[in-house]
Amino acid sequence: MIVIAAAIIGAALGWRRAGQLGGTRRDRAQYAASFAVAFAVLGLFATVILDRLI
Repeated sequence: MIVIAAAIIGAALGWRRAGQLGGTRRDRAQYAASFAVAFAVLGLFATVILDRLI
């Protein structure tokens, strides 16, 4: 659940960041995909850490 939420948040932040930099729609999609993957990996680590603690 954390992974999915992190991926969605990451995609939104990536799309917004590329827009701030003046990127085209393709730039925004690439930023959204890369941020989604990065945030999903962070979410995966958070899930594993929480699972081990609980």
